Amino acid sequence: MSVPKPEYPRPDFDRSDRWLTLNGEWGFEPAEGEPTAIVVPFAWETSASGVRRTWLERAVYRRELVVPGDWDGRRVILSFGAVHHVARVLIDGIHVGTHTGGYTSFEFDITGFVTPGEPAELVVEVDAPADKREIPHGKQRSIPRDDYDGVSFTPTSGIWQSVWLEARGRTYLESAALRGDSLTGFAVSGRLAGDAPAGAEVVATVDGRATTLVTDAEGRFDGLLTVDSPRLWSPADPHLYAVEFRIGDGDAADRVVATAGLRSIETRGEQLFLNGRRLYIRGVLDQGYWPESGLTAPDDASLLRDLELARDLGFTLVRKHLKFEEPRWLHEADRMGMLVWAEPACPSRFTPDAALAFEEQLPGLVERDGNHPSIVVWGLYNEEWGLDWDIPGSQERAAAAVHAYDTMRALDDSRPIVENSGWAHVRTDLVDWHYYDEDPAAWAANVAALASGEKETFEVKLGPDFVVDKSFYGSSDFPRTGVPILNSEFGAGFTSLERAWHVRWQTQEIRRHDRFAGYVYTELTDVEHEMAGLLDTERRPKDWGGLNPADSNADTVIVVDIVPQRAGADIPVPTGPLTVEVRVSHHGDAPIDATLHAAWAASGSPEHPVTAESVDARAELTAAPYAVTAPVAVTVPAPSGAARLHLWLEEGGRSIAHTFVDAAVIEQPNRRGARQS
Repeated sequence: MSVPKPEYPRPDFDRSDRWLTLNGEWGFEPAEGEPTAIVVPFAWETSASGVRRTWLERAVYRRELVVPGDWDGRRVILSFGAVHHVARVLIDGIHVGTHTGGYTSFEFDITGFVTPGEPAELVVEVDAPADKREIPHGKQRSIPRDDYDGVSFTPTSGIWQSVWLEARGRTYLESAALRGDSLTGFAVSGRLAGDAPAGAEVVATVDGRATTLVTDAEGRFDGLLTVDSPRLWSPADPHLYAVEFRIGDGDAADRVVATAGLRSIETRGEQLFLNGRRLYIRGVLDQGYWPESGLTAPDDASLLRDLELARDLGFTLVRKHLKFEEPRWLHEADRMGMLVWAEPACPSRFTPDAALAFEEQLPGLVERDGNHPSIVVWGLYNEEWGLDWDIPGSQERAAAAVHAYDTMRALDDSRPIVENSGWAHVRTDLVDWHYYDEDPAAWAANVAALASGEKETFEVKLGPDFVVDKSFYGSSDFPRTGVPILNSEFGAGFTSLERAWHVRWQTQEIRRHDRFAGYVYTELTDVEHEMAGLLDTERRPKDWGGLNPADSNADTVIVVDIVPQRAGADIPVPTGPLTVEVRVSHHGDAPIDATLHAAWAASGSPEHPVTAESVDARAELTAAPYAVTAPVAVTVPAPSGAARLHLWLEEGGRSIAHTFVDAAVIEQPNRRGARQS
C-alpha cells in the first residue's frame, strides 16, 4: 500500500536529511475482537484506519522497524505526533516510555533499544477511556455524555498523527524557542540532550551571522541572535527566517533548521497592534475535521487547502478550535501569512485533577508551536468547559481559569492570552464573546449595546428550554474598559441561504462599531451533524444566495442602515423612490476617497452592474482608517418588481467594496395562521 501522509511532519524544525516515516499498515489487536490491521495515522474510529471501531477503550499496535544502517553512531529518536490518550511504548518487549495526553506530541530516545540494520518489534499499547469528562478531549463524544454532547463528535482514539524516526547527533538539540517580538532579532533559548549536553557549544546561524552559545550544567542555553536590516513578518509580507542550529562536528554533529518570524503582537488599551500597526481580526473558526478521517487530515493537500479556503473567503485569521493542529498546517500558515488563534482541548467536568491535566498540555503546546509567527492568540478554556459552566458562581473554578492564564503567561509572554473564551472573563488579555441570535433586529440592538457598554450580558441558549444570560465578565472587579473586546463566535441560520444572509447582516453590525477589535465567524466547514459551515464537510461551497463571503470580510465594508426582514427579502418592493443610508468601515492603512454606486439588478444576481448606464445613483465619500463614516445617502428609483439593489465602492476605477439589498414581496401571517401577501 502507499504510505499515508509521507511528508516530513516538522518542516518548522527540520531534520529531514535523516528521517524515516513509520506511517502505514500496523498490526492491531483490540481488547475485544480479533486481531486485524490498521492504517496509521488514522484514529481507530475512522474509516480511513480500516478499523472503524467506536467505544473501543484499549488496543495494541504492533509493527517491525529497521533503523537504517548508516545511522550507526547517531542517536535514534522515535517521535509521535499525537496518540489519544495514554501510550505505552515497548521495543522487543522492553518498556521504552509512557506518555499521557491525547493531543501533545512526544518522543523517546531509543538508541539503546535498537541496532541499526537489524529488525526490532515496536509495540504501542493505548488506553482511550470512553469516559472522557475529566481528561482533555475537546469535542470528542464521551460516555457518560458531556454537558455539551449536542455539539460533540465521533471520538478520536489511538495513534492519530504521524509516527517517525529521526537520526540526531550524539548530543542533540531537544528544543529551541525563538521569539522575534523585539523586531531586531531573535531571543533564543533551548535545551540539549544526549551524550554531553552540559557545557556544549551551540552554533546558531541566521541571515549569515553565526552566534556561539554555551549550555549550562543542565544543558540549557539562551542568547540573542541579531539580524541586519530586519524584514518583519506580516500577512502582507510573511517573511520567515531560517535559523540553523549546529552542535558538534563531523558525523556526530547535530543539525536543525528552525523557522521563525520577526513580528510583535500586543494590546494597547482596547486595540490590537501587529508590528506597531493597528490589527483588526477577521477570523473563522475551524475544527479541523474530515468525514473519512476525523481529526486527522486525509492527506497533506487537504490539510493545507483549508487555509486557502479560509483566505479565499476573506478571512485573515483561523481560530483552530480545541485542537493542536499539525505543525505542517502551522508552517503553511506562517508561509502564507494567515493569522492563527491556537487553543488546546478542554475537559468537560471540573475536578482538581481535570484542571491539572488541562494545564499539563500547555508546556508541550508552547514548546512545539511557540516559534510560529502566525500564532497571535493563545486560547485556553472554552465557554467554561471543564469549569462546570460556573466561573461567576465558584471561586474555585474562577481560580482555575486564573491559574491557567498565569501558567501560560509564564510559558510565553509574547502573545495575548484568553483564559476562558466566550464568557465570564476573570484574567485575560482579550475580552471575547460568543453570541448567536436568529433575530437581525435583536442582533443589531444587542451588538450596539455591548459596544457602548450599556450591556455586558447576552442570552445563551444552553438547551431547548434553557436560556441564560452570560456576561463578558466573571467578576465585578474586572475592568470594564481598557481591554480589547472582540467577538470570537457568531453565526445564525438553519438553511445555507439563511446563513449567508446572516453573514452579510451580522458581520456588518460588528463592523459598524469601532470599539470592537475583530470577530471570528463560526464556522469554516460542517462537521458531522453540525451544519454551521460556509462549506460542507467535503469543502464544497453552499448556496450563498449570490453573496460572496469575501465581500463581508474585506478591508473595506459597506454598512447599510437597514434592519432586514428575512433571507431573500430584506425590504418590501418599494413603490416609489428609495433612499438608503450607508456607512463605510475601512481597515486600510490610509484614508480612501471613493465613489458609492447604487443600481438595481435582477433578483439573486451575484455581481453589481458594470456599465455606467446601469448606475442609478452615486455619492462621494472619504473613509478614514478604523473609523466608521457618517451616513451617506443615495436615492434610487423604484424597481419594476422584486430586484436586488447592488451597492459598491470604487476608488481609482477599482471596486473595493460590495454589498446588496434584496427587495421582494414580504409575506405576513393572517389571523388564521395562513400566509398572505
